[in-house]
Amino acid sequence: MGDCAIAASQPLAAQAGMAMLIRGGNAIDAAVAAAMALTVVEPTGCGLGSDGYAIVWDGAELHGLNASGRAPAAWTPALFAGLERMPERGWNAVTVPGAVSGWIALWRRFGSLPLAELAAPAIRFAEQGFPVSPVIATLWANGAKVLYAQPGFAECFMPGGRAPRAGERVRLPGHAATLRRIVETEGEAFYRGEIAEKIAAHSAACGGHMTTADLAAHEAEWVGTISTRFGDHLLHEIPPNGQGIAALIAAGVLDRLGWHDHAPDSAGLTHLAIEAVKLGLVDAEHHVTDIDAMRVRPADLLAPAYLDARAALVDPAHAGDPGHGAPRPGGTVYLAVADRDGRMVSFIQSNFMGFGSGVVVPGTGISLQNRGTGFSLDPDHVNIVAPRKKPYQTIIPCFATDLSGAPEMAFGVMGGPMQAQGHLQMALRCLGFGQNPQAAADAPRWRVVAGRRLAVESSFPEALAAQLAAMGHEIVRAPPDAVFGFGGAQLVRRCGSGYVAGSDPRKDGQALVF
Repeated sequence: MGDCAIAASQPLAAQAGMAMLIRGGNAIDAAVAAAMALTVVEPTGCGLGSDGYAIVWDGAELHGLNASGRAPAAWTPALFAGLERMPERGWNAVTVPGAVSGWIALWRRFGSLPLAELAAPAIRFAEQGFPVSPVIATLWANGAKVLYAQPGFAECFMPGGRAPRAGERVRLPGHAATLRRIVETEGEAFYRGEIAEKIAAHSAACGGHMTTADLAAHEAEWVGTISTRFGDHLLHEIPPNGQGIAALIAAGVLDRLGWHDHAPDSAGLTHLAIEAVKLGLVDAEHHVTDIDAMRVRPADLLAPAYLDARAALVDPAHAGDPGHGAPRPGGTVYLAVADRDGRMVSFIQSNFMGFGSGVVVPGTGISLQNRGTGFSLDPDHVNIVAPRKKPYQTIIPCFATDLSGAPEMAFGVMGGPMQAQGHLQMALRCLGFGQNPQAAADAPRWRVVAGRRLAVESSFPEALAAQLAAMGHEIVRAPPDAVFGFGGAQLVRRCGSGYVAGSDPRKDGQALVF
């Protein structure tokens, strides 16, 4: 336990954030420093071309930041005619990258240290080099096998013609230079200056459609949070375009199913949680897109009567395969930080699908996300691709308060469609049953796949798996090395006058308190 705490998915990034706290900076300073460092030391999960979201407790109230980008203006459905689904790689998977705007927005509103100080660890790692950590080395090698031919990828991420091995030192001088210009211009060069011009020129040279006008139109948005009750707490998520509402629907449904009457890790409770997650996921898949294009409001999906009706569909003894509801109108790196003055930050940024699009702007270190693949090409779907529209996104930070609104926990579980499921599992363990954050992160997990299929980790108890199978769940047991499909949790929880933290053993991360 300590007066301040940070948990992040890579030790050097966690230490970069803690360094800011030790020198008197606040939780927002630490979050931005760690986020910048993660683009260097964990390029398999994020980059300078990422999107990001944050929930901030400023000591008095909660704030939500959406720093995700929009589709280029040229992205009409006709542009993708003939395709069955959106591209996953290359420039035509890239929406405007928002993470840099998120760092600047957080720092301008809440930061206390100079921006150059926050960026110093990341710049040092990029210029002087950093040793690649083991899990990241594996993901790096996996990504290189798929992305080596993407524009700029090999030049940046395959020094000597291959992915670096664990323990090898990597330098990213172009990345450092870009970070310096971001600091010098407070992000302006990235969206409305020479960096933006380099991004747009590379897009044009490679058949992409992103322009300087698309980049200049971007800005991070303060959007608040949405929430639902879970036991004696409120869970808060960022409003759509993210899937956070899936976690809230699942939590609201589970709260109606009497989870308090079950023992932790019992078959009855696990079954109910799985069924609640299914309802949340199918609703999000059907209804969520850019909030301005949604046909129902988030409040409609979280209305008590709607959650009551969804909970009534759950059979307490048998696995179901539900469809989406119809309310009346009315993946990634993650970190959590808390400081000695009570501020807390839940922050996430991602390139999606590992290195994202695989595209790297030459000489800049800017590896670009592939969030465009989150759009639909179904003309009847609410999430159909459209100019300057935000796609459905998987990355979501979470925050818990007590019923009076006092802060309790900043947490998240990176990992694509695992994220909403992980939020519910962490909430059950920590908020429902009082487990400490590290124990919650360590515990075996399950993941809804599709229909009645349920993936479980190799460490998942055999007896529990058998009981779930008897209820109709189609169990798929993952091999021991398949940890990446079950997410990576980072948690910081208030404990009396201090904090406790936990970092997922499935990642290379670290939890620190001071």
